[in-house]
This record gives sequence, structure tokens and C-alpha cells, in this order.
Amino acid sequence: MSFTTDIQAATRENEDFRRVLFTTERTQLVVMSVLPGDDVGLETHDLDQVLVFVTGRGYSLLGGKRGEIGPGTVVVVPAGTEHNFVNTGNEPLKLYTVYAPPEHADGTVHRTKAEAEEAEAREHGHGAGAGEQAGHAFTVGSLRRR
Repeated sequence: MSFTTDIQAATRENEDFRRVLFTTERTQLVVMSVLPGDDVGLETHDLDQVLVFVTGRGYSLLGGKRGEIGPGTVVVVPAGTEHNFVNTGNEPLKLYTVYAPPEHADGTVHRTKAEAEEAEAREHGHGAGAGEQAGHAFTVGSLRRR
């Protein structure tokens, strides 16, 4: 099975903090929307991540070094690099990202950052509650699975 979409439109139209669009055995495509004044959260992965910013303004922290981000910026985060992305603008910071290998369960939807943090805490045994929602349909423009 393959996947085709207008990724710019899918990213712009996404209102969720995190939404997994498609997952293969080796990669995962995710769209994100970070509210003004918020951030993705300081983290380190045991995988590679590529992020492309579509709307909004902010800065990246990569291994303690700060850089400006905005529409058209691409950031490659090698495995083991501590990173965060902060929205400093007045509109949502919208991006799409590819994880290699996948980071989240296929179909994951976290509507808010708090919901994402709660789900991650549960996955790592640090809490309980309803947060992660999976299997929601996502239809944007030319989104289609093949």
C-alpha cells in the first residue's frame, strides 16, 4: 500500500497537535500544529527525524544550539540529538515530519499537547487516563491511500 496527498494542504488544514497520516515498516509521516507560545517539547529519539515547516514562526533547539524556523525551513534531527521546536509567532506553527523508523502507533491522533504528553506518560508507565485516540479518518483535498 502506498500513500499520496497534497502535504502542504494537509499540513495547513491540520488542527491537531499530532496526527499520524501514514506508517510503513521503516517510516512514518506525521502532521503537527503547535499553538502560539507553545512548543513540541524537549526530547531525544533513537531514530532520525526530518521536519518541514509550512506556516508560523519560531526557533529550534538542536543539541543546545538555537536556529530560526519558518515556512520552507527543513530540519534534520539525527538519532540521539536533543531537540525542541518553539512557536514564537501569533499563529499555529504547522509542520510535517518523517520519522525513520516510526515513532507512534499507526493512526495516532493527539488533539492537544497535553493529550500527547498524557499518552506518552501512559506508554512509559507514568500515568493513566484517556488521551490517545487512534483510527480517526483524515480527509484533506487530494488525500488518498493506494
